[in-house]
Amino acid sequence: MYEKQTRRFYIFLICICALQICFLGICGIFQAGAIRRILVNRELAVASYLLEREIEPALIASAWNHTEVTEAGEKLLRTTGHTEDTPAYLLLLAEETSIPLSLLLLSAGILFAAVLLAGTAHFLRGREHFYENAEKVIAGYADGWFGEHLPSGETGTIYQLFGSIEQLALSLQAKSEMEHRAKSFLKDMISNISHQLKTPLAALNMYMEIISEEPQNEDAVKKFSRKAMQSLERMEQLIQSLLKMARLDTGNIVFEKRPCFVSELVSRAVDDLLEMAKQEGKEIAVRGDPEEMLTCDLEWTKEAVGNLVKNALDHTEAGGMIRISWKCSPAVFRLTVEDNGSGIAQEDIHHIFKQFYRSRSSVSRQGVGLGLPLAKAIVEGQGGSLSVESRPGEGSVFQITFFHP
Repeated sequence: MYEKQTRRFYIFLICICALQICFLGICGIFQAGAIRRILVNRELAVASYLLEREIEPALIASAWNHTEVTEAGEKLLRTTGHTEDTPAYLLLLAEETSIPLSLLLLSAGILFAAVLLAGTAHFLRGREHFYENAEKVIAGYADGWFGEHLPSGETGTIYQLFGSIEQLALSLQAKSEMEHRAKSFLKDMISNISHQLKTPLAALNMYMEIISEEPQNEDAVKKFSRKAMQSLERMEQLIQSLLKMARLDTGNIVFEKRPCFVSELVSRAVDDLLEMAKQEGKEIAVRGDPEEMLTCDLEWTKEAVGNLVKNALDHTEAGGMIRISWKCSPAVFRLTVEDNGSGIAQEDIHHIFKQFYRSRSSVSRQGVGLGLPLAKAIVEGQGGSLSVESRPGEGSVFQITFFHP
C-alpha cells in the first residue's frame, strides 16, 4: 500500500489525465460542429453562385450526391491548386478548422504540461525535504541523540522502513543507556569499594604496626591480631557483598527456582547466626509449618533471609528476640522476620534499602549498608517483594512476599 503523499500524487496525475481526456473530447465535439457549419456554409455559397449562373436546381442538387471522381475534375482542381499536396494553410476549410484546433490543442498541451511539471516538482521537492529531515533524525541516532523520531502512524513502504529504523534506534538507545548505567555503576562501585575499604585497611595497618613494634608483648600481639582478623573478616564480608550486588545489578544472575521446604530454607539461613545470637545473649525463634513448600532459588533466598536476620541481630540488644515465621495461602506466601530491637527512625525507613545507607543512629554498628539492599534485590529478582514496618523503640517487621503463579 502506498503512503499518503504518493497516493495524493497518483490522484493528481489521474485528475490531470482525466481533465485532458475531457478537454480533448469537448474540443472534438466543438470541432465537428465547426466543420459541419463551415461545410454547410460552403455548400450554400456554391449553390447560390450556381443559381446566379442560371444552373438548374435539379442539376445542383444532384451534384451534392455525386461521388464519382473523374479525370477532368481532378485536372480542374489541380489547375486551381486544390490537391492532396497543397499545404493546409492554403486551403480555406483547413484554415478555418485545423489551424485554430491545432493552436488550441497546442495551448492546452502546454498548459497541462506546465501543471503536470509544477505538480511533479512540488511532490519531488516535498519528498526531498521529507528525506532530508529523516536523514537528520537518523544521523542523530548514529550520534546517540534520540530526542527526535522518524514519522510514523501511516501506511506505505517508507513508513515500514522508518518503523524498522525506529526499532533499531530503540535497541541502540537501550544499549547506550545500559552502557551508561554500567559505566556509572562501575564508577560508583569503585568509589564505594575504595571508601568502604579505607577504614578497615587503615585499622589493619595500625594493628600491624603495633604488633611489629611490640613483638615481645604477647598480650598486645594477641589483642591486635584478633582485631586484625576482625578487620580482615569485615573486608571479606564487604567484598563478597559487593560482588553479589554487582552480579545482581548487572543481570548476570539467573535464579534457578525449585520447590523446597521453607523449614530447610530458614534452617540454612540462620545456621551461621545461631552461635552469634547465643554469644550476644539473643534468641532466634522459628515458627511455621515444617511441610510448607516454596518455589525459589534456595541459595540466594537463604542469603536474603540470612541478611534480614543478621540485620535484626545488629539492631537488637542483649536479651532480645528475633522471630521468623511463615504462612502460605492459595494466592500468596509470606515469610516474616520480626525483632523487638531499636526499630527504625521515620526519616530512615524510606532509605534503608539503598546501598551503603547508614542512619545516624547506627554509627556504632558494624554493618556497611549492603545487607538489606542485597536481600531486596534477591527477592525482587525472583518476582517477590520485601517490605518493612517499624517504629523507633518498638522493633521492626520485615516481610518477604511471593505470589503463587
